Amino acid sequence: MFTGIVTDVGKVRSLRRSGDTRIELSTSFDMASVDIGASICCSGACLTVIEKGTDWFAVSASAETLEKTTIGGWEEGTSVNLERALKLGDELGGHIVSGHVDGVGTLSARSPDGASVRMEIEAPPSLARFIAAKGSVTVDGVSLTVNTVNDNRFSVNIIPHTAEETTLGDLQPGNSVNLEIDMLARYVARLLEKD
Repeated sequence: MFTGIVTDVGKVRSLRRSGDTRIELSTSFDMASVDIGASICCSGACLTVIEKGTDWFAVSASAETLEKTTIGGWEEGTSVNLERALKLGDELGGHIVSGHVDGVGTLSARSPDGASVRMEIEAPPSLARFIAAKGSVTVDGVSLTVNTVNDNRFSVNIIPHTAEETTLGDLQPGNSVNLEIDMLARYVARLLEKD
């Protein structure tokens, strides 16, 4: 489990595609405190540490992960939002995030809004019904509050801190993003289906 509060932006150091794809990521995390087998949220996708060094770690991404997320488009130098798994007693600053990407959206527009940037994101139609104004959504691993919803598009505001401390500040219209809907919305919808 994660909170959607990004604590590092790493970079893809290398990729090796053979069967599953092995990805090495640079990081400023204290890797001595990260166990092999630990989960790290990588731009919204929960991935398992399979090898590590002092300033890097490696993960393995299956064909399913590559197909259902933006990870299939990563290359050397790609910046990646990173968050270590939540520990009991940690502050829950964002919202409960599983690290299971529900779909890939597209940034359709961005515009200044005071000191912030307003971003409009087009979600796959299958996810749109789970996104509600003033609800939570995870975009590339970042916990955000939804401003408005219009059919399968929703808007969020990116404050300067978030723009500087995550990859969201570099997003341009047409870029793809990993989306995870709010876990509570998923379960409420499931319960309503049974009626």
